[in-house]
Amino acid sequence: MAEFMEGLNLTVLGVTIVFMVLAILAVVLYAVGWTERRLVEREAPAPAPAPAPAAKVEEKPAIPPKDLAVITAAILAYTAEKAAQLRPLPFRRKVSDAWRLYGVQSQMEEVEDFNYEMGKW
Repeated sequence: MAEFMEGLNLTVLGVTIVFMVLAILAVVLYAVGWTERRLVEREAPAPAPAPAPAAKVEEKPAIPPKDLAVITAAILAYTAEKAAQLRPLPFRRKVSDAWRLYGVQSQMEEVEDFNYEMGKW
């Protein structure tokens, strides 16, 4: 009975130590995350006032609209052609495990019958 109590005490002590270490790790990770959030908030610059625009400058796209339309049409035609070439794969059913299990069971029965006949059972 003394060995059982010693084992129980050792188990309780081990589980307690493991959970204490996990709790300490959780607190440390929470503190690190909290500190990191505070540092990021502190480093975030205050929004600068927007400068008043002196004159509106019209930005032209790098690619003319006609060329952009031609490129987009070519990409769409290419993807449509690739999609048309895809074919569905044939679906194969998984062979039922019933036949395999029946074979294993019949082999086991043969071995049991053989052992019974030999007097080993």
